[in-house]
Amino acid sequence: MNIPLSQFIVFWLLLSLSVFSVEDAAAQQINLKKEMKELPIHIEADRIEGFSERHMEAIGKAQILQGDQFIAADRIKYYRGTQEVEVAGKVRFERDRDILEGTNLKLFLDSKTGELSLPQYILKDGGGRGAGQLFLFEGDDQYRLKQGNYTTCPIGNEDWYIRANDLEIDNKKQVGTARDVTVRFKDVPILYLPWMNFSYSGQRKTGLLAPVFGHTIRSGVEVSIPFYWNIAPNIDATFTSRNMSIRGAMLNSELRYMGQSHGGQLNFDILPNDLEAGKTRYGLAFEHMHHLGGGWTGNINYNQISDREYFRDLATSVAFTSRANLAQQAGLSYVGALGHDGVINFNAMVQGFQTIQDPRAPIVSPYKRLPQMTLNMSKRNVLGTDLDFTGVYTHFYRPDSQQVPDAQSGHRLVMFPSISVPLQTSYGYIKPKMGVHFTRYELGDSLKDNNVTDTNPQRVLPIFSFDSGVVFERDTKFGRTNFVQTLEPRLYYLYIPYRNQNRLPNFDSAEMDFSFAQIFTENRFSGHDRINDANEVTFALTSRLIEQSTGNERVRVAAGQRIRFTERDVVLSNSQITSDKSDFIAAISGRITPVITTDSSIQLDQSELRTEKIRTGISYHPAPGKVLNVGYRFTRGIPGIERGNNLFPVPGAGFEQVDFSTQWPVLKNWQAMASANYSLDDDKLLAGLVGLEYNACCWSLRFVMNRFVRATGKESTTFFVQLELNGLMRIGTNPLAALRQGVPGYTRTSHQ
Repeated sequence: MNIPLSQFIVFWLLLSLSVFSVEDAAAQQINLKKEMKELPIHIEADRIEGFSERHMEAIGKAQILQGDQFIAADRIKYYRGTQEVEVAGKVRFERDRDILEGTNLKLFLDSKTGELSLPQYILKDGGGRGAGQLFLFEGDDQYRLKQGNYTTCPIGNEDWYIRANDLEIDNKKQVGTARDVTVRFKDVPILYLPWMNFSYSGQRKTGLLAPVFGHTIRSGVEVSIPFYWNIAPNIDATFTSRNMSIRGAMLNSELRYMGQSHGGQLNFDILPNDLEAGKTRYGLAFEHMHHLGGGWTGNINYNQISDREYFRDLATSVAFTSRANLAQQAGLSYVGALGHDGVINFNAMVQGFQTIQDPRAPIVSPYKRLPQMTLNMSKRNVLGTDLDFTGVYTHFYRPDSQQVPDAQSGHRLVMFPSISVPLQTSYGYIKPKMGVHFTRYELGDSLKDNNVTDTNPQRVLPIFSFDSGVVFERDTKFGRTNFVQTLEPRLYYLYIPYRNQNRLPNFDSAEMDFSFAQIFTENRFSGHDRINDANEVTFALTSRLIEQSTGNERVRVAAGQRIRFTERDVVLSNSQITSDKSDFIAAISGRITPVITTDSSIQLDQSELRTEKIRTGISYHPAPGKVLNVGYRFTRGIPGIERGNNLFPVPGAGFEQVDFSTQWPVLKNWQAMASANYSLDDDKLLAGLVGLEYNACCWSLRFVMNRFVRATGKESTTFFVQLELNGLMRIGTNPLAALRQGVPGYTRTSHQ
């Protein structure tokens, strides 16, 4: 009977208590179990010596495997009684989450404690690595590195690293805690911290975040130190100490929460003593959404600042500097079924605004709604008809109504029932609709001072429309792609008789842009205070290309023409021009090719044979980090409206602007970003951005300058410099929000 030598040795080791010595080039294997609950220990080597119940020494290509732990060296000593592994010389220790190499290993397998000299380590989660003088094992997935460093750069690259006297690694939480830390970039120390805590896996954790450095003309040199508090899996908060050389110390706080039925965010910033302004300044923003059950939902959106210059002096985002009205509102809504094939929707809201007035460019504050209640009901297939109802009650209030000409507070009730008869097939539809729009006001006795005798005016308007359309389809092919091409003619007729509405107040109506979304609506005015008169028909033709394989729409081309049989009489201002002829509109949108997209439209005035509006944009996006956008916008002004010194369009004023933005590689690892919004009317740059970004394998450096013109005509310039050390921190002011706003399609190539 032939028994393999390796099996004979294993059998002998399990039974014998005597000293043995075996030499063989083939691998020898041992399976040991101290207790049934313990994981077995597997030893493999060219030669194994020792006492099986005391200690053994594996010599030559020695390996020890227990669970997910793997130790390899030329010579390994194993002490069974203490579960100790001892290696003199080079050793490799590998687990599921990390790899260690070094010299002189002492490790207790049961308690997972010990030490390794001159270690080099790699953390598989997050890609971090480093080296040091001494590596201490302090329990399951708990390590400590003495006189060590950490980086996410690949092996052989030391562009940046942190050096710490003591670096604690919690591999369960995937968190590192360092003490007496120096951050070095290109071997130059750029930051010292007595203590820092970081997550190398990108997971949320409590601790200090990287400081942010910056400079603005209004606040001076800034140093912000954020602290992140991971309160619970669904709640976190960030507190930032923002220290400004000109204005002093400011506290920024952000609280976020999310539950099964609710969620929200609270931001509160306070500057207790502005050294420049000599007063306390603050900003508050609170949003909350709550699903109450049974179809009910509540929401709150409240914003407030201490003074009108708050955003201009203290905002860190360009978008905030142009805010004029801060919403302060709360709402309650209900959505439910109305029998079979019916829906009911109810909304109640109280809404106010804090208007940020600039004496150099004053604006009229909007009305408060105290409250507004809206009821929408729809019932389908009632004896072959569809029934709809809209009811709105609003109390409009403005404290400054006595100082603003033609402004007053009041109540308004709107009721609009309608009935339609939809006749539809797979290839077309016809939908006649009839409704009555009723509006009543209660304006109060204050208007009698303005010689207004009727404080309770009302309006009743019948509205009739007829909508119809047909869809034709055919299979076609462009290149190697199969498409379904549609041809969709549509005809829409609208009739609303004229009613003189000059005596009615205007709380919320404004004329909407002429567009494809608007030409098939009953009212060209927003709100309910103005209802246009109409006796007109609209023709439209749309063609779409739909990919057969995916069903995605690739390109849409459309043209529309509205013909008015009578001249319009309802206008918002005497400067508006009306005509019995109508404008023509055409548009194209979608992906012309896999890398070129467009969204363009043109509006022509046939009465004057001239162009009224042009909106065009083309985007070339061949790959992440490569994008080129070009746009042109033109609106012809209304005669009688003076533009004045305002660089930005006001209602009725015309403008002509071009837009350009790009993100493009220029040299190896370098890419440039630029954008410009230029006014051809004023021969002036309204907004511009230029930037450079360098992306290495483990860090990025960004330089960005953003310049824009405010509504007052004053220019503002912001500089951003940011160094991002991948997986650790960002140092400097963050330009990413400005880049995404200025360059549509901007991509962080450092994460590609």
